[in-house]
Amino acid sequence: MKLFFDARYINVEYHDGISRYTTELGNALAQLTPVTFLVCKKEQLKFLPENAEYLLIHPITSIKEPLTSIILNKYRPDVVVSPLQTMGSIGRRFKLVLTLHDLIYYKHRTPPPQYSRTLRLGWRLYHLSYVPQRMTLNNADIIATVSETSKAEIINARLTKRPVIVIPNAARDLHQYLKKPIALSNHPPKNLVYMGAFIPYKNVETLIRAMDFMKDRKLHLLSRIQPARKAQLMKLIPRGADVIFHGGVTDEQYANLLSDDAIMVSASKAEGYGLPLAEALNIGVPAVVSDMDIFREVAGDGALYANPDDPQSFAHQISQLDDIAKRKKLIAAGKEHITKFSWEESARALLEAINKIT
Repeated sequence: MKLFFDARYINVEYHDGISRYTTELGNALAQLTPVTFLVCKKEQLKFLPENAEYLLIHPITSIKEPLTSIILNKYRPDVVVSPLQTMGSIGRRFKLVLTLHDLIYYKHRTPPPQYSRTLRLGWRLYHLSYVPQRMTLNNADIIATVSETSKAEIINARLTKRPVIVIPNAARDLHQYLKKPIALSNHPPKNLVYMGAFIPYKNVETLIRAMDFMKDRKLHLLSRIQPARKAQLMKLIPRGADVIFHGGVTDEQYANLLSDDAIMVSASKAEGYGLPLAEALNIGVPAVVSDMDIFREVAGDGALYANPDDPQSFAHQISQLDDIAKRKKLIAAGKEHITKFSWEESARALLEAINKIT
C-alpha cells in the first residue's frame, strides 16, 4: 500500500494544536507502516522520522490547494490521510481520509489570525452554514475526528454520510523536560498555569477575574499574545492580583512551570480536545477546568470542573485543592484516566480504518 500523510500543517517555528497532532500522529503511523509525507518546506522534515520518504508540494494556503488531489494523482497513492479537512479532493483517484477536529468555528467564527485577509474572509463565509462542510466531507472515504464528543457533534449536525472514526489526540510526555520529579507539597499550590491561545472563546477573562478571590496565588499565562490583546486583558487584572504574561515559553519552561507547585487551569468555552489538560494530567499536575463534555472526556474524575462564566466558581474549585488528600486523589485519578489516550493507539486505529478501505 502506498500511503501518503499530509504533514504540511507542521509549524516549524512553534507547534499549535494542528501542528502537534500532525507531528505526533504522523510519527506514530510511520512506526507501523511505510509512509510518504507531504511537506511544503524541507524544514518540516526535522519533525518527522529520520530519512522519511517525502514529497515536496505547495503550501496549504496556495491557490493550488483545491487541485491537490489532481496533483497527487500522478504519484499514484493508494490512500492519502489529511489531518485537516481542507485538502482539495477534486478528481482524486485514491482513497481519502479527512479530519474534522471539532465544530468550534460554527459557534465562534473568528478565523486564525495568521491567515491573510482573503483567507480569513473565506473562512468566515465557509462557516456560515454546514453546506460547504458537507460537500467537503462527503468527497472523502472516511472522516476522522479527535474525540467522541466531536464525533457526536458531527453526527448530530449530519455533516457527512461517510463513516466517522475517532483518532484521539494524546498528551506529549513532558517528563523528559522536568529538572526533577514532581513532589506533592504539603502547602496549597501557589501557581495557576494556563497554556493556550487568547482568542475570545478561550475565555481567559474568567481566569483573570477569578484572581480577585485569590490574591495569594500567581496566574501564569504562557502563550504568545498580540500587544493589543494583552492590553485588553491587562485592564481586567484586579488590583493586587499577580498575573504574569510570559509571551511564549519553551517546552522545558512549560513543563517546569507546571511542575512548580501548580494547578493547570482553563476556562475555555469550546475545545476540540484539550491538549494542555492532557499534558498536565500525564505528569501528575491537578487541573481545574470548564465544565463541558470534552474536558470530562479527556480528564474524567481527574479534574475539578467550574462554570466558565463564573470567576468565583473557579476560585472556589481551586481552593478545594488546598486539601492535600483531595489533591492526591485527583492527581491519581487523572494519571489513570489519561492512559486511555496514546499516539500509538491512535495510529493503530487509523491504520485499521485505512486497511478496511483498501
